[in-house]
Amino acid sequence: MDTRRAGEGPGRSGRSREVRHFTMIRSLALADLFTLGNGFCGAGAILAMMKYLVTGEPVWVDTAFVLLPLALVLDTLDGRVARWRRRSSMLGADLDSLADAVSFGVAPAALGFTLGLRGSLDVVALLFFVGCGISRLARFNVTAAALADEEGKVKYFEGTPIPTSVLLVLLWAFLFHTGRTHDAVPFGEWSLGPFILHPLSLLYVLNGSTMISRTLRIPKF
Repeated sequence: MDTRRAGEGPGRSGRSREVRHFTMIRSLALADLFTLGNGFCGAGAILAMMKYLVTGEPVWVDTAFVLLPLALVLDTLDGRVARWRRRSSMLGADLDSLADAVSFGVAPAALGFTLGLRGSLDVVALLFFVGCGISRLARFNVTAAALADEEGKVKYFEGTPIPTSVLLVLLWAFLFHTGRTHDAVPFGEWSLGPFILHPLSLLYVLNGSTMISRTLRIPKF
């Protein structure tokens, strides 16, 4: 394949510019590896819950309970490593948001569905939660520069950060190990005509609503 740039012809040096392979991988900073680890944990948790639905083996739910807090640890470390190394890639912010959307948005919603929130209105609540999480991440990316101080640091979050959804994961861990999932979900279920709602799913609505709030200002440490 001809690797010369457009406009280069025989009258020039005659050299062809070689295509550099794995350019994107080369551009990744050390902090990005922690960010990818965060995303891998979130995706792994989702796959583990799918495995549980197929096999019914509790070990797969426990795997998700380990992976999602681990995702939070990696999400915390990527920023610290970037500041320590004083280097971040151009992909850093977007990579972080995408990983967070998987680990702290889609995965906790999938966990709720897996462990009993399967009514039609539960699904609406779970989708609302995911939508709020994605919207919150997008808003932060857009407004981060405006919220930053002279040193470029953001002092507070508008709305609760999406990793607060790990609190829902910890709640599910408690309920799972005390036998209060599936048909035994706390507060039972409500039949609203042909629709089913488990009141517990309203915690997802509450968490999602606080994420997109502009009146809540959470200090960033």
